[in-house]
Amino acid sequence: MIELKNNPAGNFFLLAGPCVIEGEEMAMRIAERVVKITEALQIPYVFKGSYRKANRSRLDSFTGIGDEKALKVLQKVRETFGVPTVTDIHSAEEAEMAAEYVDILQIPAFLCRQTDLLVAAAKTGKTINIKKGQFLSPLAMQFAADKVVETGNKNVMLTERGTTFGYQDLVVDYRGIPEMQTFGYPVILDVTHSLQQPNQTSGVTGGMPQLIETIAKAGISVGVDGIFIETHENPAVAKSDGANMLKLDLLEGLLTKLVRIREAIK
Repeated sequence: MIELKNNPAGNFFLLAGPCVIEGEEMAMRIAERVVKITEALQIPYVFKGSYRKANRSRLDSFTGIGDEKALKVLQKVRETFGVPTVTDIHSAEEAEMAAEYVDILQIPAFLCRQTDLLVAAAKTGKTINIKKGQFLSPLAMQFAADKVVETGNKNVMLTERGTTFGYQDLVVDYRGIPEMQTFGYPVILDVTHSLQQPNQTSGVTGGMPQLIETIAKAGISVGVDGIFIETHENPAVAKSDGANMLKLDLLEGLLTKLVRIREAIK
């Protein structure tokens, strides 16, 4: 498992960053600000950024600045700030390439049952974060984790990101967090994706960012190991998932409240 700095006993860790790497300057600014916040609050931090977004609703949606260029941005974040980095992969062929630049390979929720993808990721030896499919029960994620472990890699994390509710909504069943923790792996709550409103008729995913604090507080209260938050300087102009992102200026206040809640329930 990756080493996470500044981790007082019982504290949660944070995966945060833009949905997709839009450019080096933007990524570095976000990383710098989040590093300062998390160091002050003693929260272990992992910078998150997709080098490419493959699962877009429309053909004309932004997918990235180029694979190698974006991966080098992630590498620069790691080397500059000394924090681990995580990115999504979408096919078995991408695993080895991405593993050269990042510390954690993330399996998107829609792909969490793809055996070839899980096995290829596992073989890199990197920590593998598997996002729970919107269509799966929490206990069914044991089988996804088993595919990684049985390939010879015990470095697994699992992420709750909501369950499909009707055609255009998601709900979070907080019972799933302790259920998945029984497998023995860290469990993360993806706060911002849990508030997506997918399959909008416009072809652009909606969201309810006004509930980010509510979802995050509830997750910390039930003992989640980590929090996943996509953040941007100006979500209104973000090139992916802006409708459910947290504005960067609000991050410090939210994390301060979450630390207090975790301390209160220790």
